[in-house]
Amino acid sequence: MGTRILDEPLRDARTLAVQLRDRLADLIRTEGLKPGDRLPTEAQLTQRFHISRPALREALKLLEQDGLISVTHGLGRFVTASSAVQVDRPITVFESVTDMSRHYGYETANKVLSITEEAPDPVVRQQLRLGEGEHVIRLERLRLHGDEPLMYSLDYVPRSLIPARLYDIDWSGSLLSLLEQHRHRPRMSAASVSAVMLPEDVAQRHDLRGFGPALLITETCFDAAGTPVVFAAVYHRGSRFSFSLARK
Repeated sequence: MGTRILDEPLRDARTLAVQLRDRLADLIRTEGLKPGDRLPTEAQLTQRFHISRPALREALKLLEQDGLISVTHGLGRFVTASSAVQVDRPITVFESVTDMSRHYGYETANKVLSITEEAPDPVVRQQLRLGEGEHVIRLERLRLHGDEPLMYSLDYVPRSLIPARLYDIDWSGSLLSLLEQHRHRPRMSAASVSAVMLPEDVAQRHDLRGFGPALLITETCFDAAGTPVVFAAVYHRGSRFSFSLARK
Protein backbone atom coordinates (compact mmCIF):
# COMPACT_ATOMS: atom_id res chain seq x y z
CA MET A 1 0.00 0.00 0.00
CA GLY A 2 2.75 2.47 0.96
CA THR A 3 4.70 1.90 -2.26
CA ARG A 4 1.65 2.39 -4.47
CA ILE A 5 0.91 5.73 -2.80
CA LEU A 6 4.50 6.82 -3.26
CA ASP A 7 4.32 6.06 -6.97
CA GLU A 8 1.19 8.14 -7.59
CA PRO A 9 1.57 11.55 -9.29
CA LEU A 10 1.63 14.52 -6.94
CA ARG A 11 -1.68 16.36 -6.98
CA ASP A 12 -2.40 18.06 -3.66
CA ALA A 13 -2.36 21.80 -3.04
CA ARG A 14 1.08 22.15 -1.47
CA THR A 15 4.04 23.39 -3.43
CA LEU A 16 5.55 20.63 -5.52
CA ALA A 17 8.94 20.66 -3.80
CA VAL A 18 7.38 20.30 -0.33
CA GLN A 19 5.11 17.49 -1.51
CA LEU A 20 8.02 15.66 -3.03
CA ARG A 21 10.26 16.20 0.00
CA ASP A 22 7.63 14.49 2.15
CA ARG A 23 7.28 11.62 -0.34
CA LEU A 24 11.05 11.14 -0.38
CA ALA A 25 11.14 11.08 3.41
CA ASP A 26 8.38 8.44 3.27
CA LEU A 27 10.44 6.48 0.76
CA ILE A 28 13.39 6.38 3.15
CA ARG A 29 11.14 4.92 5.83
CA THR A 30 9.06 2.52 3.72
CA GLU A 31 12.09 1.17 1.85
CA GLY A 32 13.89 0.62 5.15
CA LEU A 33 16.89 2.69 4.11
CA LYS A 34 19.43 2.98 6.90
CA PRO A 35 22.10 5.60 7.65
CA GLY A 36 24.80 5.26 5.02
CA ASP A 37 22.50 3.74 2.39
CA ARG A 38 22.47 5.41 -1.00
CA LEU A 39 19.30 6.99 -2.38
CA PRO A 40 18.06 5.90 -5.82
CA THR A 41 19.49 7.93 -8.69
CA GLU A 42 17.84 11.09 -10.00
CA ALA A 43 16.75 9.20 -13.12
CA GLN A 44 15.08 6.51 -11.01
CA LEU A 45 13.34 9.07 -8.79
CA THR A 46 12.06 11.24 -11.63
CA GLN A 47 10.55 8.15 -13.25
CA ARG A 48 9.07 6.93 -10.00
CA PHE A 49 7.44 10.20 -9.04
CA HIS A 50 6.56 11.37 -12.58
CA ILE A 51 8.33 14.64 -11.93
CA SER A 52 10.86 16.90 -13.64
CA ARG A 53 14.50 16.82 -12.62
CA PRO A 54 14.58 20.51 -11.49
CA ALA A 55 11.62 19.90 -9.15
CA LEU A 56 13.30 16.76 -7.81
CA ARG A 57 16.54 18.60 -7.13
CA GLU A 58 14.70 21.32 -5.21
CA ALA A 59 13.04 18.65 -3.05
CA LEU A 60 16.37 16.91 -2.49
CA LYS A 61 17.85 20.22 -1.36
CA LEU A 62 15.05 20.50 1.21
CA LEU A 63 15.85 17.00 2.47
CA GLU A 64 19.51 17.97 2.71
CA GLN A 65 18.59 21.11 4.66
CA ASP A 66 16.51 18.95 7.00
CA GLY A 67 19.61 16.81 7.59
CA LEU A 68 18.01 13.59 6.33
CA ILE A 69 20.45 13.11 3.45
CA SER A 70 23.99 14.17 2.61
CA VAL A 71 25.68 14.59 -0.76
CA THR A 72 29.03 13.08 -1.68
CA HIS A 73 30.07 14.53 -5.02
CA GLY A 74 30.73 11.85 -7.59
CA LEU A 75 29.10 9.16 -5.47
CA GLY A 76 25.52 10.27 -4.85
CA ARG A 77 23.15 11.09 -2.01
CA PHE A 78 23.16 9.10 1.19
CA VAL A 79 20.84 8.68 4.16
CA THR A 80 22.19 10.32 7.33
CA ALA A 81 21.94 9.29 10.96
CA SER A 82 19.29 12.01 11.45
CA SER A 83 16.85 9.92 9.40
CA ALA A 84 16.71 7.44 12.27
CA VAL A 85 15.37 10.15 14.59
CA GLN A 86 11.63 10.30 14.01
CA VAL A 87 9.63 13.24 15.33
CA ASP A 88 5.92 13.65 14.77
CA ARG A 89 5.92 17.37 14.06
CA PRO A 90 9.36 18.99 13.78
CA ILE A 91 9.09 22.60 14.86
CA THR A 92 12.01 23.44 12.56
CA VAL A 93 9.95 22.79 9.40
CA PHE A 94 9.05 25.97 7.51
CA GLU A 95 5.69 25.61 5.81
CA SER A 96 2.41 27.38 5.28
CA VAL A 97 -0.19 27.44 8.02
CA THR A 98 -2.53 25.55 5.68
CA ASP A 99 -0.03 22.70 5.26
CA MET A 100 0.66 22.57 8.99
CA SER A 101 -3.05 22.53 9.84
CA ARG A 102 -3.73 19.80 7.31
CA HIS A 103 -1.14 17.61 9.05
CA TYR A 104 -3.28 17.75 12.19
CA GLY A 105 -6.43 16.90 10.24
CA TYR A 106 -7.82 20.44 10.11
CA GLU A 107 -9.20 22.21 7.06
CA THR A 108 -8.90 25.82 8.09
CA ALA A 109 -10.63 28.91 6.80
CA ASN A 110 -9.22 32.40 7.30
CA LYS A 111 -11.34 35.14 8.83
CA VAL A 112 -9.92 38.62 8.36
CA LEU A 113 -10.35 40.71 11.50
CA SER A 114 -8.57 43.82 10.25
CA ILE A 115 -6.30 45.03 7.47
CA THR A 116 -4.51 48.37 7.71
CA GLU A 117 -1.53 50.29 6.40
CA GLU A 118 0.47 51.86 9.20
CA ALA A 119 3.84 53.01 10.44
CA PRO A 120 5.60 50.07 12.13
CA ASP A 121 6.64 50.06 15.74
CA PRO A 122 10.41 49.78 16.45
CA VAL A 123 10.35 45.98 16.75
CA VAL A 124 8.59 45.44 13.42
CA ARG A 125 10.79 48.05 11.73
CA GLN A 126 13.94 46.31 12.95
CA GLN A 127 12.76 42.80 11.99
CA LEU A 128 11.79 43.90 8.47
CA ARG A 129 14.84 46.18 8.08
CA LEU A 130 12.70 49.15 7.15
CA GLY A 131 13.89 52.70 6.73
CA GLU A 132 12.43 55.79 8.34
CA GLY A 133 9.05 56.63 6.84
CA GLU A 134 8.40 53.19 5.35
CA HIS A 135 5.01 51.61 6.10
CA VAL A 136 3.74 48.07 6.61
CA ILE A 137 0.54 46.21 5.92
CA ARG A 138 -0.84 44.85 9.19
CA LEU A 139 -3.02 41.78 8.70
CA GLU A 140 -5.01 40.39 11.65
CA ARG A 141 -6.74 37.03 11.13
CA LEU A 142 -8.35 34.05 12.81
CA ARG A 143 -7.84 30.52 11.47
CA LEU A 144 -11.02 28.51 11.99
CA HIS A 145 -11.87 24.82 11.71
CA GLY A 146 -15.61 24.99 11.23
CA ASP A 147 -16.68 27.44 13.93
CA GLU A 148 -13.75 26.66 16.22
CA PRO A 149 -10.88 29.19 16.41
CA LEU A 150 -7.54 27.40 16.16
CA MET A 151 -5.08 30.26 15.62
CA TYR A 152 -4.92 33.99 16.01
CA SER A 153 -2.29 35.67 13.84
CA LEU A 154 -0.74 39.04 13.13
CA ASP A 155 1.31 39.47 9.96
CA TYR A 156 3.31 42.53 8.97
CA VAL A 157 4.43 42.92 5.35
CA PRO A 158 6.47 45.82 3.93
CA ARG A 159 4.02 48.00 2.01
CA SER A 160 6.48 48.30 -0.87
CA LEU A 161 6.18 44.57 -1.63
CA ILE A 162 2.43 44.72 -2.36
CA PRO A 163 1.68 48.04 -4.08
CA ALA A 164 -1.96 47.22 -4.93
CA ARG A 165 -4.82 48.93 -3.10
CA LEU A 166 -5.66 47.01 0.07
CA TYR A 167 -9.35 46.66 -0.75
CA ASP A 168 -8.54 45.11 -4.14
CA ILE A 169 -6.94 42.07 -2.51
CA ASP A 170 -8.60 38.99 -1.01
CA TRP A 171 -6.74 38.78 2.30
CA SER A 172 -8.55 35.60 3.35
CA GLY A 173 -6.32 33.55 1.04
CA SER A 174 -2.72 32.39 1.41
CA LEU A 175 -0.29 35.17 2.26
CA LEU A 176 2.59 33.04 0.94
CA SER A 177 0.86 32.69 -2.42
CA LEU A 178 0.14 36.41 -2.54
CA LEU A 179 3.79 37.20 -1.93
CA GLU A 180 4.77 34.65 -4.57
CA GLN A 181 2.69 36.60 -7.09
CA HIS A 182 4.93 39.55 -6.29
CA ARG A 183 8.10 37.41 -6.48
CA HIS A 184 8.76 37.45 -2.75
CA ARG A 185 7.54 34.06 -1.54
CA PRO A 186 9.00 33.24 1.90
CA ARG A 187 11.43 30.33 1.83
CA MET A 188 12.75 30.23 5.40
CA SER A 189 12.38 31.95 8.73
CA ALA A 190 14.01 32.70 12.06
CA ALA A 191 11.55 31.97 14.85
CA SER A 192 11.12 31.98 18.60
CA VAL A 193 8.57 30.01 20.61
CA SER A 194 6.91 30.77 23.93
CA ALA A 195 3.93 29.55 25.94
CA VAL A 196 1.51 32.43 26.58
CA MET A 197 -2.11 33.46 26.88
CA LEU A 198 -3.76 35.57 24.22
CA PRO A 199 -3.39 39.27 24.99
CA GLU A 200 -6.38 40.29 27.10
CA ASP A 201 -7.45 43.05 24.73
CA VAL A 202 -7.47 40.58 21.80
CA ALA A 203 -9.47 38.02 23.77
CA GLN A 204 -12.07 40.63 24.73
CA ARG A 205 -12.27 42.40 21.37
CA HIS A 206 -12.78 39.19 19.36
CA ASP A 207 -14.68 37.10 21.93
CA LEU A 208 -11.80 34.64 22.37
CA ARG A 209 -11.91 34.28 26.14
CA GLY A 210 -12.12 30.49 25.84
CA PHE A 211 -9.04 30.24 23.63
CA GLY A 212 -6.90 29.06 26.53
CA PRO A 213 -3.09 28.74 26.68
CA ALA A 214 -1.32 29.22 23.37
CA LEU A 215 1.96 28.35 21.75
CA LEU A 216 3.18 31.63 20.29
CA ILE A 217 5.53 31.39 17.32
CA THR A 218 7.07 34.73 16.42
CA GLU A 219 9.06 34.66 13.22
CA THR A 220 10.67 36.74 10.53
CA CYS A 221 10.32 35.17 7.09
CA PHE A 222 12.81 35.67 4.26
CA ASP A 223 12.60 35.22 0.51
CA ALA A 224 15.20 33.33 -1.53
CA ALA A 225 17.40 36.44 -1.67
CA GLY A 226 17.44 36.74 2.13
CA THR A 227 15.16 39.78 2.20
CA PRO A 228 12.73 39.87 5.16
CA VAL A 229 9.20 39.85 3.74
CA VAL A 230 6.96 38.99 6.71
CA PHE A 231 7.11 39.48 10.45
CA ALA A 232 4.47 37.30 12.09
CA ALA A 233 3.11 36.40 15.50
CA VAL A 234 0.87 33.33 15.45
CA TYR A 235 -0.90 32.06 18.56
CA HIS A 236 -1.58 28.32 18.18
CA ARG A 237 -4.30 27.04 20.46
CA GLY A 238 -2.45 24.86 22.96
CA SER A 239 -5.22 22.29 23.26
CA ARG A 240 -5.09 21.59 19.51
CA PHE A 241 -1.40 21.76 18.54
CA SER A 242 1.87 20.22 19.64
CA PHE A 243 5.32 20.24 18.06
CA SER A 244 8.36 18.01 18.35
CA LEU A 245 12.08 18.50 17.93
CA ALA A 246 15.22 16.48 17.47
CA ARG A 247 18.28 17.49 19.49
CA LYS A 248 21.78 17.14 18.05
